Amino acid sequence: MSKLIINESKLNKENINELIEVCPFNAISEINGKLEISAACKMCKLCVKKGPAGVIEFVEEEVAKVDKDLWKGIAVYVDHIEGNIHPVTYELIGKGRELASKINHPVYALFIGHNIKDKAEKLLHYGVDEVFVYDYEELKDFRIEPYTAAFQDFINKVKPSSVLVGATTVGRSLAPRIAARFKTGLTADCTILDMKENTDLVQIRPAFGGNIMAQIITSNNRPQFATVRYKIFSAPEVTEETKGKIILCKMPKEMFNSNIKVLKITKKAKEISISDAEVIVAAGRGVKSEKDMNLIRELADVLDAQIAGTRPLVEAGWIDAKRQIGLSGRTVKPKLIITAGIQGSVQFVAGMNNSETIIAINNDPNASIFNAAHYGIVGDIYEIIPQLIERIKCGKGLEEVAVSLNK
Repeated sequence: MSKLIINESKLNKENINELIEVCPFNAISEINGKLEISAACKMCKLCVKKGPAGVIEFVEEEVAKVDKDLWKGIAVYVDHIEGNIHPVTYELIGKGRELASKINHPVYALFIGHNIKDKAEKLLHYGVDEVFVYDYEELKDFRIEPYTAAFQDFINKVKPSSVLVGATTVGRSLAPRIAARFKTGLTADCTILDMKENTDLVQIRPAFGGNIMAQIITSNNRPQFATVRYKIFSAPEVTEETKGKIILCKMPKEMFNSNIKVLKITKKAKEISISDAEVIVAAGRGVKSEKDMNLIRELADVLDAQIAGTRPLVEAGWIDAKRQIGLSGRTVKPKLIITAGIQGSVQFVAGMNNSETIIAINNDPNASIFNAAHYGIVGDIYEIIPQLIERIKCGKGLEEVAVSLNK
């Protein structure tokens, strides 16, 4: 930590006025003959460098450094509903194994719930070294206080260096609270994770509306927390043999006391999410009217695909918000995605650039979407899509169609 110190013994009317003038942020003011620095101060240190000598000093406080050797392992929180594990957990295990291999650390899984002992065995087939299970009746339904208590107990006992949490509804509620308990950093919605030799977790995520990619490192705190959306990483292959072990954790039941009582649980109707779709047709501003969405639907029908789109189409009411792709929508990773009339903003591309095959249709040859596409078709979607539909119905492969239409 650093701060500015005012030597009041050296203050006089002249240098007070001089310091007020030199501050570009109007953070210095005179109150009852004394100098005060407000929260507007940006620590630019101009008052030290160009102000009267010795009146204001910049002091760097020495911060106690964390002993990184005391923290070992990559922990993955097991996101689940009634023991049914969310697939983002397996993706994080795969990434956790990759990161752990760089620093020779073990991979842990933290499983909190009730009647989950048998289901914890499944995690070992994904290469987890140890599964820590908190199985109590009080943990049957997700309530923030009991789950936080179990999570905190795990960290205190195991001391993992990094903790990965899925950016689900539960994960986004739980991770910040745990990070706050340990006064450590949390980077939300990471798209890239890497590991330094000194066990610092490199967390990269879009910032400022996706205009830049921010690299964040929690260099002097442990554990390090990161949340990751579903479909960002790939799940590892399942193995028949297991080498890990399951550890049943014990803690006082009074730690599970909560001011929240679950009176009733209403299960949400199952719906097909675009995040799970294998084929997607996504529409953008190139679609001129709502009735023209029928052309997109026809293409989706012949491909047995899900329909998705960009934010402008959601705001226009042409597609449901749950079908929006991008930083403010859903992340998808289909085997095939066809984008129709989408320019390719950073925000949109960040939500679909991990797709296996990307075919882009746009009348602008300089559209950004072509930088992410595997196949690009330059032309009007109102001319291209009908030809695309016709040729698919004739049994031609998509790659062949894309190449032929772009000639």
